[in-house]
Amino acid sequence: MNGALKAAWGLTAFVIVAGIVGWIVTGRPVFAVFIVLGVVTAVGAVFALRTPPDRPTSEKGPTP
Repeated sequence: MNGALKAAWGLTAFVIVAGIVGWIVTGRPVFAVFIVLGVVTAVGAVFALRTPPDRPTSEKGPTP
């Protein structure tokens, strides 16, 4: 994992925690938007950074 990816995960975690703390401290549910955006960002990162499945290799050589 490179530095930019670590920073992105840190920012995602910060947004989620800020939403939870803001909601608890103020009691205003508008901070749920922070939580939702953080979760959506995390899910997008997981899907974008997953490794593709191995493609089956042909036992024959390439077609001429």
